[in-house]
Amino acid sequence: MKSIETKLKGCFILEPTIYEDERGYFFEAYNEEKFAQILGSRPHFVQDNQSQSQYGVVRGLHMQAGEHAQAKLVRVMEGKVIDVAVDVRPGSETYGQSVAVELSAENKRQLYVPRGFLHGFSVLSETAVFFYKCDNQYHQASEDGVFPLDQEFDIDWGIPEADIILSQKDQTAQTFASFKEKHGIG
Repeated sequence: MKSIETKLKGCFILEPTIYEDERGYFFEAYNEEKFAQILGSRPHFVQDNQSQSQYGVVRGLHMQAGEHAQAKLVRVMEGKVIDVAVDVRPGSETYGQSVAVELSAENKRQLYVPRGFLHGFSVLSETAVFFYKCDNQYHQASEDGVFPLDQEFDIDWGIPEADIILSQKDQTAQTFASFKEKHGIG
């Protein structure tokens, strides 16, 4: 497994070693020992989640705050997405900066999103099945998030704005300016 640290410290792209032959392919999607070597610590994943979405759906930007913060290891099992992580760790040198990575069933890449990051993705294919491991249980009262089309981020979701589909929750999510004010930043 090859790891590539993004410009956001602690946020990694993981590329598996794929073994292919006439029967198909095999790869290790997760190996605790190798992952611990990459991170320098041993995360304990406690929950797996999976979603299916159609073209144009943007899910995010979401996170859980405080003691219920979650790190995520995300991948696409079917289709193609642009996966986005935004650093909102107080005091971070890259606070407010984002990375966008194409994840697909074809490239089999994964993205590790540490605690203290907003996270979201957009669906570029007809449908996509998105899978992620979390290192903390879901806790509704700890949910936080930012409107994914906030101009302060200038994220290219890879979809024409007229084709973007947002949930009601994401349509009415706070701006990044409001998020910073709520968290005493800036």
